[in-house]
Amino acid sequence: MLMPKRTKYRKQQRGRMNGCETRGIDVQFGDFGLQALEPAWITARQIEAARRAMTRSIRRGGQVWIRVFPDKPVTARPAETRMGSGKGAPEFWVAVVKPGRILFEINGVDQATAQEAMRLAGNKLPIRTRFVVREGFTGAGLAAPESQMADGESRSGAELTAQEAANA
Repeated sequence: MLMPKRTKYRKQQRGRMNGCETRGIDVQFGDFGLQALEPAWITARQIEAARRAMTRSIRRGGQVWIRVFPDKPVTARPAETRMGSGKGAPEFWVAVVKPGRILFEINGVDQATAQEAMRLAGNKLPIRTRFVVREGFTGAGLAAPESQMADGESRSGAELTAQEAANA
């Protein structure tokens, strides 16, 4: 499971989860992503379960990126313990997720396969999520403006790079 190798302090305060995410809101590495729509603590076990569901769904065909990391320790007291005697020991690790955060990304598979894999991963998480596609994605791996000729017929990647080299 995911957890930090070492931390400066063993225990943290709970904190707050108000507002929306401002960083990590765009698909950066893959072509498809899974975006959080609610704030939550997502545990390392939930992240691992979602990752396994995705990789099994795509049959190890594409590449998967995990964009969240559980770096917050959550403490718990033993059952039936009297009040006092300090804070409990760290029990598990969570990632603090706010609305808008991209949780997972996939590349190297078609859109239908990616959508099914993200649906299975979203079922393992305690929040509502949505499937997002990278901006400028057309399905062939090329951005729309460069891959279309004036008369509407498409070019191959080799012709595209040769023309771009001539323009540069």
